[in-house]
Amino acid sequence: MGAVAELTGASFEQDVLKSEVPVLVDFWAPWCGPCRHIAPVVEELALENGESVKVAKVNIDDHPGIAESYGISSIPTLMVFKAGDVVERLVGVQPKQRMQEVLDAAKG
Repeated sequence: MGAVAELTGASFEQDVLKSEVPVLVDFWAPWCGPCRHIAPVVEELALENGESVKVAKVNIDDHPGIAESYGISSIPTLMVFKAGDVVERLVGVQPKQRMQEVLDAAKG
């Protein structure tokens, strides 16, 4: 994969819920300072993990229904999906190492 995909309501099911590999989804908004702060780290994770995971973003302003369906009340919220299920939820700015640990656990 290597790039961070922008998800929409139409693509979420196919790209996340039906994915063959774990998916890290970053719920964010353009006005969110902490979201902008972690964006480069999320990009790095996408590049460093290659094909073993997908990394994607959901702009909660553009797609509030997705955020609502997963109970997103604070951003940034990072969720890891595996086989269509949420296996990890990280709220707020996280160290890169912690994000990589949850991805490694989902891969295993």
